[in-house]
Amino acid sequence: MTDRARADLRRRGFRGLRVVGDVHGEAAAFGHAVEGAAALGLFLLQLGDLTDYGPDSPGVLRLMFGLLDAGRGRFLLGNHDHKLRRALLGQRVKVPAEGLGRTLEQLAAAPDGEALAARAVLAIAEAPAWLRLDRWLFVHGGWHPAMLGQPPPARAGAVKPDPLLSRALFGQVTGRMLAGGYPERLHGWVDQIPAGFTLYCGHERRSTDGRPHEMEGAAGGRAVFLDTGAGKGGHLSWVDLPFPAA
Repeated sequence: MTDRARADLRRRGFRGLRVVGDVHGEAAAFGHAVEGAAALGLFLLQLGDLTDYGPDSPGVLRLMFGLLDAGRGRFLLGNHDHKLRRALLGQRVKVPAEGLGRTLEQLAAAPDGEALAARAVLAIAEAPAWLRLDRWLFVHGGWHPAMLGQPPPARAGAVKPDPLLSRALFGQVTGRMLAGGYPERLHGWVDQIPAGFTLYCGHERRSTDGRPHEMEGAAGGRAVFLDTGAGKGGHLSWVDLPFPAA
């Protein structure tokens, strides 16, 4: 998504972006985000992790595929999306009962589950791993300065992650696990965001007050963490970014 892409969105009548954090199967909340974006003339950009944990992952996929078909939205590649595709292809992955296992059960029970699964395999393969729109940056897990000038790999959702793609999907980790079962994560990369740039990401619930968590970096850039726990006892968050006046 380049400056040319923004110009194209303007020509198509969009007034800005609605950037939505991790959905994790919360179809009702995602539906509100979709309806609101349409009412305000906003293109919806979802930051990855559409499924797992929540009550209606098939419903989330239906909404997202509808946005894709209408040209009114897209989603970034998240680690849960990448893993779902591998599972749907029969590849060997861990299947936590409350996460991926729940999504697979919901798809098996849905009348259109087979069609949704087939579409997910295709759509996840094509999802971009990171995007830049002027001074707005977008990634699921963690950022790296190389993403400023390097486009995401083609068909990122269908390849084995290299170090840069791993950063996009999983953030930066130490290799140690915390007591809650999650990896210990580092956030020094926030200090490398250039001045004047704002990065929007998801992946980890850093909020302590129910609102997206914001960090200022040493170089003058800014990161906004939009995962506020949807599907995991929290809620879905989004932020609207109007396009500047032409």
